[in-house]
Amino acid sequence: MESKRQQKVARQLQKDLSEIFQRDVPHLFNGAFITVTNVRVSPDLSVARVYLSFLATKNKEMLLDSIREKSRTIRQLLGERVRHQLRIVPDLSFYIDDTAEYAEKMDKLFAGLDIPPAPEEEEDDE
Repeated sequence: MESKRQQKVARQLQKDLSEIFQRDVPHLFNGAFITVTNVRVSPDLSVARVYLSFLATKNKEMLLDSIREKSRTIRQLLGERVRHQLRIVPDLSFYIDDTAEYAEKMDKLFAGLDIPPAPEEEEDDE
């Protein structure tokens, strides 16, 4: 379970990274719409796992590789934003957030199920 400090730092990083992707560096990723869906921070606040969702892109893995290559630039921009709140700018690890695809897959599975109605129980009047 995350501490309150971890949760607060994660929320701040999520907000700042979202602004960086949408306002500061969209030109680096050919205008792909990148959403920061979740951030998990280690207990010592030195590592942040950033989960991303992509719109308007064909190859998600290629875009993720591009983001990982430019992670130093992204971390530098993040450092400029959080320099007064955090002592150490965390190392960023980027991952694709596939919860939307997983939920869609589960919905399709549930929609495809053929569940027969439960048999009605006969009442004995004895």
